[in-house]
Amino acid sequence: MSSSVPSRRDCANAIRALSMDAVQKANSGHPGAPMGMADIAQVLWSDFLSHSPVNPNWINRDRFVMSNGHGSMLVYSLLHLSGYDVSIDDIKNFRQLHSKTPGHPEFGYTPGVETTTGPLGQGLANGVGMAIAEKTLAAQFNRPGLDVIDHHTYVFAGDGCLMEGISHEVCSLAGTLALSKLIVFYDDNGISIDGDIEGWFTDDTTKRFDSYGWQVLAVDGHDPEQIASAIKEAQADTKRPTIIRCKTIIGFGSPAKQGTSGIHGAPLGEAEIVATREALGWPHAAFEVPESIKTAWDAREKGFAAESAWKEIMVRYEEEHPVLAMELIRRLKGQLPSHFSAKAEDYIQACQEKGEKLASRKASQNCLGEFGQLLPEMIGGSADLAGSNLTLWSGTRPITEAADGNYINYGVREFGMSAIMNGIALHGGFIPYGGTFLIFMEYARNAVRMSALMKQHCVFVYTHDSIGQGEDGPTHQPIEQLANLRVTPNMSVWRPCDAVETAVSWKVALERNTGPTSLVFSRQGLAHQERTAEQVAAIARGAYVLEDCDGEPEAIVIATGSEMQISRDAVKQLQSDGVRVRLVSMPSTDVFEAQDEAYKESVLPSGVRKRVAVEAAAADYWYKYVGLDGQVIGMTSFGESAPGGALMEEFGFTAENVVATVKQLCNK
Repeated sequence: MSSSVPSRRDCANAIRALSMDAVQKANSGHPGAPMGMADIAQVLWSDFLSHSPVNPNWINRDRFVMSNGHGSMLVYSLLHLSGYDVSIDDIKNFRQLHSKTPGHPEFGYTPGVETTTGPLGQGLANGVGMAIAEKTLAAQFNRPGLDVIDHHTYVFAGDGCLMEGISHEVCSLAGTLALSKLIVFYDDNGISIDGDIEGWFTDDTTKRFDSYGWQVLAVDGHDPEQIASAIKEAQADTKRPTIIRCKTIIGFGSPAKQGTSGIHGAPLGEAEIVATREALGWPHAAFEVPESIKTAWDAREKGFAAESAWKEIMVRYEEEHPVLAMELIRRLKGQLPSHFSAKAEDYIQACQEKGEKLASRKASQNCLGEFGQLLPEMIGGSADLAGSNLTLWSGTRPITEAADGNYINYGVREFGMSAIMNGIALHGGFIPYGGTFLIFMEYARNAVRMSALMKQHCVFVYTHDSIGQGEDGPTHQPIEQLANLRVTPNMSVWRPCDAVETAVSWKVALERNTGPTSLVFSRQGLAHQERTAEQVAAIARGAYVLEDCDGEPEAIVIATGSEMQISRDAVKQLQSDGVRVRLVSMPSTDVFEAQDEAYKESVLPSGVRKRVAVEAAAADYWYKYVGLDGQVIGMTSFGESAPGGALMEEFGFTAENVVATVKQLCNK
């Protein structure tokens, strides 16, 4: 090994050595992919990737995503070697509590990690979202000679990513959208956890991606010249995304384990590490990298130069297009316009004064028409249900018709849509929203969870929220989905009861940048609820007293969504019968739980133990609010196929049943 000018293989071997050493020290991890993809990574990061280790958040950096996130030591090695704030001690602390180097790459833990990956295929989907964001943002803001948004998205993916169904959803769409700055490197090593994939994965990947409208290239993944040539060819294609099939040997360099599943997800063992060092010609101690190789890898100076050149373009842009520049900077910072909050409040008040009876999905569409005019960063879509989710509004323009548009026709791809939304949010410059039926959140569940895990500013629009949708039957009637969303950390959930609560929920969702929000809307019309100005203001606190009694209540009814009107009718009947009962509207349980104790006590006094919750969804969730002394009028089974009104009556969602339940409780 030369001590002055290390070869490409020398530099790639630094990745291999750090990866096997870190996995061995942790006694946990996946050395196979990092060792197999090291040569590809070396060429990409040394010769092509435009990034700035001293400023990982430079907006015009190329995005790099390791979709096969189990190979995280590849990412950490690259970040450490190229000059990011990832020290050798961080590498030694691989997979340990509170380290910068967790088992799978996690957004927010490690500078330079663009997204949390691990569930296979979703990093690839995030990459598609990033590429959509880059292309659309560029179309909205670039001007002749001033390409302030101009970068690539590179994705590493393995056999597992391509086996996952989400890869079909997002790669099909990527081809349709002609995302030419998306370049995927497929680690074609023929091995997965269970062994040789020929027993369960025999797809013709070239034909598959060719049918999607991609450029497909093939290289020896250990030949730097072939890899570099393919990247240049990929960058030259301005009409298609590119997948580069890289034939590699998993665990390259390990004499006894390379090319086998034995090196996929387990340490090599001390003896095999010694043998691998010898086979690679790497005589250095564990975690030791020679200075010459460190120097060859260090990208700080080159990154600073790239960012500085971009800043010069940005200065010219600010001089020639000052208004656009201010808007771009605002959006990239994730700041809403200063006038948004006041105008949104005016709209909420107007909704209260108008007093319309309409489905909350229609009220949601009205909100989009109002708020979409105020927030050009909103980019929407629907999984082939725009006419039902009502995610379209008068100002929407599909990006397939206008490059600078604000709407994505996702097709029947709920999972792909949700993961793409995460990628768009991660890129910056947009607030993505996307719609489907609440029941089909199940198809997208893991992407929704990843959005919450990464605390991304996404708005998930879910309509057809209960058995009240009727004739489509139990396959389309959600039961447990609301509880699922509500117990997801970092996820905020709203189920509004009328147009006013709907407007509040949209305002809060758009202003909340600490995590995703799920907005759950009805298919059927909902009655307007009369309120005072004080009650309207209280909606944003998640729960409030909608109907009260004189003196201390004997009982409290808690309701949401389409069950609010029957609950209010019941409370009025109970009050006329002499029962002191309070009605609480609770459109957002998590927002209510975040309030101060004094407010929560004012809404749900701890001394009032007789409580009834009413919601056409899983009953068990509500016992946290009604306690063992309370009752829940909810669902404990799946629904049936019948008109919505008949089903609501069949399952007890009537004013009469609420009255009877409260009286029975009070008479105990």
